[in-house]
Amino acid sequence: MRALILGGAGFIGLHLARRLLADGHSVMIVDNFSRGRQDPELSAVDVPILDADLTDPMAYRRIPHGWDQVYMLAAVVGVRNVEMDPARVIRINTLALMNLLDWLEPGARLFFASTSEIYADGVTAGAVPVPTAETVPLLVADIAAPRSTYAVSKMLGEAAVIHTARAKGIPYVIGRFHNVYGARMGTDHVIPELSLRAIRRQDPFSVFGCEQYRAFCHVDDATDAMERLMRSDVAPDQVVHIGNDTEETNIGELADLVLRVADFTPAVHRIPAPRGSVARRCPDLTKLRALTGYEPKVCLAEGVRRTFEWYRENANPA
Repeated sequence: MRALILGGAGFIGLHLARRLLADGHSVMIVDNFSRGRQDPELSAVDVPILDADLTDPMAYRRIPHGWDQVYMLAAVVGVRNVEMDPARVIRINTLALMNLLDWLEPGARLFFASTSEIYADGVTAGAVPVPTAETVPLLVADIAAPRSTYAVSKMLGEAAVIHTARAKGIPYVIGRFHNVYGARMGTDHVIPELSLRAIRRQDPFSVFGCEQYRAFCHVDDATDAMERLMRSDVAPDQVVHIGNDTEETNIGELADLVLRVADFTPAVHRIPAPRGSVARRCPDLTKLRALTGYEPKVCLAEGVRRTFEWYRENANPA
């Protein structure tokens, strides 16, 4: 298989590239390095890497055709980025995908990375159950809220993929990621953020949103699910959750786990969650299991330990 990973220098992208290479695929990465990193871990995968701005349609002229699989992971993500410049989120996430869909030719299978954030307003309004299935209605409570722009961009992206791919005869899979974590994911996510503060021995130790529940999925399990979906004969043209529904935990318990791994016992200050943060998130993985036979393998304690150790060894991750 020949695989093209757009946004391949980022967190999930690099882990996916390693997995595909280990399974004998040839891989090319495209990234503009606004979030992805030019670092020794990226260099070690030894694949062609193209620095390109995917919001510019001319950039696609530099990318060869003939791919068996195309993974669209490029996007502006992260609460801080969304709140600081919501217009940038809409512009980049929409233009990069629309340019890809214009460029893409039949013969490739497309994977589009979506998000569990599209359920947040529905869960908060009590209209969407948790664990959540792919078939629930999607809603936006306040289109003017900056935080809504990421979810809105992914809703638009899903619609664009479904209808454009259908019109062009391109098989696709839309993967809705649920709280994927692991090494090299930056610092603006809860597990790295807690890990880094524990490494720095912050005391007192503040924990926001202890009462909120999440189901975290290690990146090794996420890439396993992606690869299974992309080689499955029955997964094309499906919207599928990617996550781990076996170990739902609240943020207070997660912080306790990180502190145990760090062998650190500070005074813990429990602070309410930031406004707009959903109280509970957990996927229903019935569809993913039926399509692929997937089962998550990395338990939360093991995944947190691996992640913490990576951040301890890489004291200044970008």
